[in-house]
Amino acid sequence: MGSPVDVSRSALVRLLAAGTMALLVSGCLSRSPTTTGSIDVGTGAGNARRDLDRLAARYTRDPADVGTAIAYAGALRASEQTAQAVAVLQQTALRNPKNPAVLAAYGKTLAEAGRFGEAAEVLQNAHSPANPDWRVLSAQGAVADQMGDHAQAQRYYETALKIVPGEPSVLSNLGLSYALAKRLPEAERVLRQAAADPRADARVRQNLALVLGLEGRSAEAEELMRRDLGGAEAAQNAAALRAFVAQPNGWQAIRSADARKRKPAG
Repeated sequence: MGSPVDVSRSALVRLLAAGTMALLVSGCLSRSPTTTGSIDVGTGAGNARRDLDRLAARYTRDPADVGTAIAYAGALRASEQTAQAVAVLQQTALRNPKNPAVLAAYGKTLAEAGRFGEAAEVLQNAHSPANPDWRVLSAQGAVADQMGDHAQAQRYYETALKIVPGEPSVLSNLGLSYALAKRLPEAERVLRQAAADPRADARVRQNLALVLGLEGRSAEAEELMRRDLGGAEAAQNAAALRAFVAQPNGWQAIRSADARKRKPAG
């Protein structure tokens, strides 16, 4: 068993990982039924398995069908088979190198797989400046944040917000980007705006709780986390945040641990 600091650090890495992954989720990498190429997994694992099998059969019959390929890749992602989803979309992108929907799905899935450099390149071609897609812009921002370019990420989010003012998922991304850049007051302001929107979901509230904890307001953070997490998990995350805030060079240590955690295999 690790030391108390190690345990707290591990918990915080999980929390920060949830936050940084929320960038990708909010950047339209979610597996909700409203996301292009996804299936509704809320009806249970059995239905998800049947959907995956059905889409696999359709894809095998006609791998050139774009809609089927995107849907099959979404089903693979929903079942945590991200590498297989990347492979499907890679082949589809090779067949359809100028299809924005294919490139968007491929870029987002590459990002979900941790292949951020490739994702940035693909997403750059997923829309045109004359016809920008706010979802792609948000995903581009998420990738830039993962690569440490927070200023560029924030420009992507701000451009997306010009298209969809007040969109809570983009505001949440922007707020978390500020947090990653250690601009915590701005992060809190933007995340409070996002969390106040009726469309905001638990991810937005957890991002706000993360920032409150990083500001040293762990009791307020824990109270907010309890809205969506169990009491024990909320308490553990709050304790991890308190330990993190008290540590010298904490950001560097957590970033290094998170980077090792995210390094793609092979």
